[in-house]
Amino acid sequence: MEFTAQQIAELLQGTVEGNPSEKVSRLSKIEEGTSGSLSFLANPAYTSYIYATDASIVIVNKDFVPEKEVKSTMVRVENAAQSFAKLLEVYNTIKRNKIGIEENSFIDASSTHGDDLYLGAFAYIGKEVTIGNRVKIYPNAYVGDNCVIGDDTTLFPGVKVYSDCIIGKNVTLHSGVVVGGDGFGFQPNNGSLQKVAQIGNVIIEDMVEVGSNTTIDRATLGSTIIRKGVKLDNLIQIAHNVEIGENTVIAAQTGVAGSTKIGKNCMIGGQVGIVGHIQIADGVKIAAQSGVGSSVNTPGEILQGSPAFNIGDYKRTYVLFRKLPELEKKITELQRTLAEIRSTST
Repeated sequence: MEFTAQQIAELLQGTVEGNPSEKVSRLSKIEEGTSGSLSFLANPAYTSYIYATDASIVIVNKDFVPEKEVKSTMVRVENAAQSFAKLLEVYNTIKRNKIGIEENSFIDASSTHGDDLYLGAFAYIGKEVTIGNRVKIYPNAYVGDNCVIGDDTTLFPGVKVYSDCIIGKNVTLHSGVVVGGDGFGFQPNNGSLQKVAQIGNVIIEDMVEVGSNTTIDRATLGSTIIRKGVKLDNLIQIAHNVEIGENTVIAAQTGVAGSTKIGKNCMIGGQVGIVGHIQIADGVKIAAQSGVGSSVNTPGEILQGSPAFNIGDYKRTYVLFRKLPELEKKITELQRTLAEIRSTST
C-alpha cells in the first residue's frame, strides 16, 4: 500500500507543507523513521527527532513552529495524535481486507453467509450456521452448529465457537479465544463428582472485543451474556451464566465465577477474582489483584484489596499495615515495662 502526502492530507483534512507527491508505504515512530515511512509528532518531548528523522512524511499539529529546517514533508492537522490514530485504523482495515474462501476450509451446505466472506484455510463451519456480511474467519477457526455470526465480525486464527452461540456485529475475537465451552458444573454423588450438562449458550452483543486465550463458558441453562461494547483483555475466565454490562472493561488474568452479574461502565483491573452469584453495580472500579467476595451495591464505588473494600478505607488501613512491625515492637516494649513495674510493686 502506497500513499502520497496529498492523499493523506485529504483523508485527514490537513494541509501539505513540502512535496505533495512524496510517497510512503509504511508507518514508523518518529525516532525510528526511515525513507518511505510515515510518522507523527504530537508530544513536545519528541520535537528534537523531527529534525533528524528520515521519515518521508511527518504529521504535525497546525501550530507547530520548527526551530530549524525539517527535511521531511509535513502534513499539518488539528490534532496529530488523533489523526495518526485514524491512519492506523485505516491501515489496519486495508491490511485485514481479505475476501474469499480458501482451499482446505469447510462450510456445511446447510449454512449461509453474506457478502464478502473471508474463510481461511482449515477453518470449519458447522451445520445451520448463519454468517453476516464482511465476516472474516481466519485459518484454523471453528464455528459449531447453529451459531450466528453478525456483520463485520472477525475471528482470528484458532478461535473456537461452540454450538448454539450468538456473536453480534463488529465483534473481534483474537487468537485462542474459546466461546461456549462447558461451564464448571459438577454435583457430589456417592463420593464422586457427577457432571451437570451445560445446555445453555453464550451471547456476545455488538462492538465487543475479546483478547487472546480468553474463555467464555456456556450457561448451564439460559445464556452467558457479554453486553454491547464490552472489552475483555487476554487470559480472562468468564464462567457460566455470568452477565457483563455494556462498555465494561476487564484487564488480563481476571476470573469471574458463575452467575455473577456485572453492571455497565465498570473497570476491573488485572488478576481480580470475583466470586459467583453476586452483583456488581454500574460504574464500579476494582483495583488490580483485588478479591471480591460479596455484592457491590453502590454505583461508582472504587474497591481495592483482598477481600476488597472501599479504596479510601483500604489506603488508610494500608498505612497502619505497613507500620505493624513498628507497632509490634512498641507493644513488646510496653509489655516488658509493664512487667517490670508489676515485679517491683509486689
